[in-house]
Amino acid sequence: MDFTLSEEHQAFADSVARFAQDKLKDGALARAHSPHYPWETAALLAEQGLLGIAFPEEDHGQGGTLMHAVLAIEQVALVCPKSADIVQAGNFGPIRTFVEYATPEQKQRFLPDLLAGRKLISLGMSEPDAGSAVTELKTSARQEGDGYVINGSKVFSTHSPEADLFLVYVRFGPGVGGIGSVLVERGTPGFQVGEPSSFMNGERWSQLYFDECRIPAANVLLGPGGFKKQISGFNVERLGNSARALALGRHAFNTAREHALTRKQFGRELCEFQGIQWKFAEMAMKLEQAQLMLYRAAMEGEHGLPSAQSTAMAKLACNLAGWEVSNEALQVMGGTGFSQECLVEYCVRRTRGWMIAGGSIEILKNRIAEGVFGRTFPQRPGKG
Repeated sequence: MDFTLSEEHQAFADSVARFAQDKLKDGALARAHSPHYPWETAALLAEQGLLGIAFPEEDHGQGGTLMHAVLAIEQVALVCPKSADIVQAGNFGPIRTFVEYATPEQKQRFLPDLLAGRKLISLGMSEPDAGSAVTELKTSARQEGDGYVINGSKVFSTHSPEADLFLVYVRFGPGVGGIGSVLVERGTPGFQVGEPSSFMNGERWSQLYFDECRIPAANVLLGPGGFKKQISGFNVERLGNSARALALGRHAFNTAREHALTRKQFGRELCEFQGIQWKFAEMAMKLEQAQLMLYRAAMEGEHGLPSAQSTAMAKLACNLAGWEVSNEALQVMGGTGFSQECLVEYCVRRTRGWMIAGGSIEILKNRIAEGVFGRTFPQRPGKG
């Protein structure tokens, strides 16, 4: 069993690393603290072929694999954490679900701009009363004439202040079987994007309002019964979340390591203190453990979709490792790490958010336990 990257994967990772050093290193701190989406950087990443990496060439993609996309996120994040968000948005999340299930006409309409970094797609999934219990969503789609009318609202949608296209989970009818999804373009009558709000990590989101919002039938992505397909695609999204969490933990680790090698206290470099050595030993172990689980899940998806079990385990491991390592790295660096003149505090805030987004760590544990026992454990109280 070989735990090293293949020659081809290593060459790809090295090429992305060189690109990141040449084009993304300068301005990394400024990008991290800007509330705005870095459109110029998105265009640059698109030109480099880092958007749509694992999409088929006939869908305007690069014809690569999930492993290539994970490696790209890692190498970009090690140099410019904020730019890794763009790689994520162009390879995972709603764009991946879109490519998996969109019609040829839908792809022709939207993919060229999305993969060129000119436009963004956002996911409308969570609602004020439906977060982890997503099947309790209330946003409805009723058929009327040759189209559908959407009513409801969504919250916490990544990139919603800047997005031009929204993949929205809707209810066509009762029960899980009545759930599907539609595509809504910004500017559609009856659709309003609210004022931006900010998360602790600096990301912004806007509430989405649908009030008798009419869309054509051609904008239905998955009709009734599409929920399970959407969730299976969501497993892939978790790999992007995992890769960023782990990469930002490693970014903080590398920064703190250099600090420990050069910073002196009591006449000695920090790395000479046993307490610091133990911190780094534990951080290194957590990063390596999580990376093995992430790579296993990514390789499992080389010729299809990875399993829910492997992606849940990878996300849980990477979320915990990214958060714990970046938080410990900040502690090692003291006031320097806590300062916004250093990207370590940014890594702490970002990795903390990913323990909630894309499936909270508690929900992931529930999913893993189901795999362990080979049965489901419904969270809703019994009817009797």
